[in-house]
Amino acid sequence: MNRRSILLLLSLGAVAIIAGALLARLLGGTAPLTSGTWLPRARPLAEFHLQDLSGREFTREDLRGHPTLLFFGFTNCPDVCPTTLAMLAQLQRQPPLPGAQVVFVSIDPERDSAATLQVYLGAFSKDFIGLRGDQAGLAPLLKSLSAIAVRENLPNGSYTMDHSATLYLLDRNARLVAVFSPPFSASALATDLHQVGVTQRL
Repeated sequence: MNRRSILLLLSLGAVAIIAGALLARLLGGTAPLTSGTWLPRARPLAEFHLQDLSGREFTREDLRGHPTLLFFGFTNCPDVCPTTLAMLAQLQRQPPLPGAQVVFVSIDPERDSAATLQVYLGAFSKDFIGLRGDQAGLAPLLKSLSAIAVRENLPNGSYTMDHSATLYLLDRNARLVAVFSPPFSASALATDLHQVGVTQRL
């Protein structure tokens, strides 16, 4: 898949998100978010099987019990990933949504070993949960969240990963309830997450 196709898919995803927000408003749903979009209805995640950084299996059931901010990325990401993780670490210091956890899912299993992820995430927060798995393990979760992760080969023989930079908000039942798209603002996201905690009791 080339970059033009990826951008087209991302644009179509943005249109779908906007349409969902309008539908939710027409149906008299939850008040709109400043920096994100509510889904018209909570969307259950598909079952998936990944591994945490200790090598233990991590499935959909492990997401239950806490609201979760989930983000896809990779340790060689030059900009979006470290910027987003730094913002999330900032929010964790004064959590606007008590009990919320941050889950980082690597989309680059070839280079992102458990040890590499441990060091990378530890530079931002010791509380972040890192997950990894092969492409077969990643596919159900990516599809369930309508996320994109595509390898792009570079002229020098290396490669990078084109991926969705969205933050996905899951409720305590591991259902997708809202999405936040870049550019992110820590203050706006904090306001939205506080509203979520007060009004939705996720």
